Amino acid sequence: MEYIIALVNEFAKKFNLSDKQAFNYIRNHQGVTFIEDNYGIIHTLDFQEAVESVALFCRKTGGLL
Repeated sequence: MEYIIALVNEFAKKFNLSDKQAFNYIRNHQGVTFIEDNYGIIHTLDFQEAVESVALFCRKTGGLL
């Protein structure tokens, strides 16, 4: 859970969102499930790569960021 919080914080910074907006966006586009399902790999990436991976996944599910 701590990793997801840290990743959401970095996502918020990258896209100039509040932490709550970032979490809602990621959750609404199944990003939390993506992070949980791919934790074994995603946690080995640096945060910038992890944020890009989550953003790309969210775009594939209808996100616009």
